[in-house]
Amino acid sequence: MAKKTLDMTNGPFLKKIFMFSLPLMATGFLQLLYNSADTAIVGKFAGSQALAAVGSTGSLINLIINVFIGLSMGSGVMVARHIGANDEKRVSKSVHTAMLLGLVSGIIVAVIGFFMSGTFLKLMHVEEGVLELSTLYLKIYFLGAPGSLVYNFGASLLRASGDTKRPLYILSASGLVNVILNLILVIPLKMSVAGVAIATITSQYLTAIIVVILLFRTSSMLKLSIKKLRFDTLELKNIIRIGVPAGLQSSLFSISNVIIQSAVNSFGAVAMAGIAAGSQFDGYIFVCTNAVAQTTMTFTSQNIGAAKYKNINKVYRYCFIVATIISVVLSAVGYFFRDEIVWIFAKEPEVISLGAQRLALVIPFYVFCSLQDVCAGQIRGMGKSIEPMILSLFGTCVVRLAWIFLILPPDRSLMDIYWAYPISWFATFAMLNIMYFIAIRKLLKKQNA
Repeated sequence: MAKKTLDMTNGPFLKKIFMFSLPLMATGFLQLLYNSADTAIVGKFAGSQALAAVGSTGSLINLIINVFIGLSMGSGVMVARHIGANDEKRVSKSVHTAMLLGLVSGIIVAVIGFFMSGTFLKLMHVEEGVLELSTLYLKIYFLGAPGSLVYNFGASLLRASGDTKRPLYILSASGLVNVILNLILVIPLKMSVAGVAIATITSQYLTAIIVVILLFRTSSMLKLSIKKLRFDTLELKNIIRIGVPAGLQSSLFSISNVIIQSAVNSFGAVAMAGIAAGSQFDGYIFVCTNAVAQTTMTFTSQNIGAAKYKNINKVYRYCFIVATIISVVLSAVGYFFRDEIVWIFAKEPEVISLGAQRLALVIPFYVFCSLQDVCAGQIRGMGKSIEPMILSLFGTCVVRLAWIFLILPPDRSLMDIYWAYPISWFATFAMLNIMYFIAIRKLLKKQNA
């Protein structure tokens, strides 16, 4: 095994959880920081219309991309399991199946996204004044899908072996390129949303190239070879079994977000810009606690492969505590400095006010969003992916849709709509947590039988 591989089946777990998750947090934090730089540059130098155009596309992008990102998570789970079992042959077959799947998935997303962008945005009721800019941004953005997904699949494989540092280095380099291109294309060249999109896809292809080179050159079980690039039926089946429900679960969040975004769009461009600016900080909490969710999924998967079931509860307990602390601390920062945070991304007073109102409402409850991700990751690491998807379908989509269409009156306010988030987070977390304790009890009982 390569030196970069982390032993996740023997303690002390807390130290190793930090070793694994901190670079992962930094990776997500850095990626989001660069994305925020995109938003800030657009909002400050291209105006609220351009900011609304970029902000209105996020939920739609996630809706389409997340199904395939789920497949990359499934790949990571299977590789981690095979590493835990020390099965080099199965690791190699998983690696080559995953990377080919990433490339094919990226091409599919690029074709669908490019030709259907305008249609999707019209269905979301994006107003005419923003529609043309939003469509242009999406068309260019989706052309970068092959690069984005090849990187995500490759990074997932590296993390499955415990290597979270090199994905961080890759994002550092590509993110810097992204920001520099943004500054050049948006400010002096005045390319507005097109400049932001071009900078984004350039950095996406850069990440893909670097991660592929790393996999070609590695001496570990993850070594990639063009001659071995083919779909292994068993590995593909297992990746799909775990990955598709995981991706659908993420897309369920996106579906409800698309519906909520559609409701927001009906309030006009100022509301769209305000919500886009106010939602930026949420992402920083999410990427940090989602890193803990990926950690618990990977550690649990390796311990399942090694048949060390008693370690699973320890992993979950530590990750639960870490995610709670991170979420509470960052939420406090977001709440008490909400006006200053939104000011970074917008300049119009009305836009800043709406963004700050959203932060004040949503941020105090974000801990439940963080914990539901950790719980879902733990269950997925145990090899169960359909069950958390079903619970998320109910807790996220059904609850949010019921709130918007059945509970709220027709004259609802913008902030009334956003109560759907904390309510659904709590419901989903409660159900997933109950499911985990049922699943682990059955697993330990089976081991002791």
